[in-house]
Amino acid sequence: MSDGLDVRAAVTRSMLGWGVVAGPFYLVFGLILALTRDGFDLTRHSLSLLSLGEGGWLQILNFALTGIMVIVAGWGLLRAPTDRSRGTGIAVIIAGAALVLAGVFRPDPVAGFPPGAEANATASGIVHLVMGAAQFIGLAVAALIMAGTFARRGERGRAALSRILGIIVIVAFLAGAALSASPIGVGLLWLAVVAGFAWLLVSCLWVYRIVPHPDLSQR
Repeated sequence: MSDGLDVRAAVTRSMLGWGVVAGPFYLVFGLILALTRDGFDLTRHSLSLLSLGEGGWLQILNFALTGIMVIVAGWGLLRAPTDRSRGTGIAVIIAGAALVLAGVFRPDPVAGFPPGAEANATASGIVHLVMGAAQFIGLAVAALIMAGTFARRGERGRAALSRILGIIVIVAFLAGAALSASPIGVGLLWLAVVAGFAWLLVSCLWVYRIVPHPDLSQR
């Protein structure tokens, strides 16, 4: 503490703020790329494919920056004074690290994108899929742990929403992966992405309010 300022609380709140920014940043950045890349079809292609071909480095950057934001948010959850926040934070950090690695290991071309590329299975593509699974599972586990935290605090509404979003993430991901070659599968993967980032956003806002105000005079 310094001059009436709780530095730890201030840093923790700042770190949680990145969990609010991560999802909108990833989705807006990705949609801009999707709408400006020749041959990309939002009904047939996942955003991961944007890391392929000319301009693919921009989606790789999107993965990296968003993953770092998620890792920082997870660290903020680790620092927060909540029951079992450690498990939630670790799961979120794993999800963020997986997102960064999903950019490092690029997916295999599918469904005609990039234009002219032949579909083939590579080690990079397999690792990319594994990292995608780790990201979704990490967020789903974090959501279910957080649901237990809020249930013990008697906050049933927040517990229910966290549990529902966690279930949506894992079910939509598994179903979407199984049907990934169809528009329905792509739509389900979009649902998993949106639900995961929505959970991270609202959870970081909830925990932000639990962290004591850094200005000691306002506590």
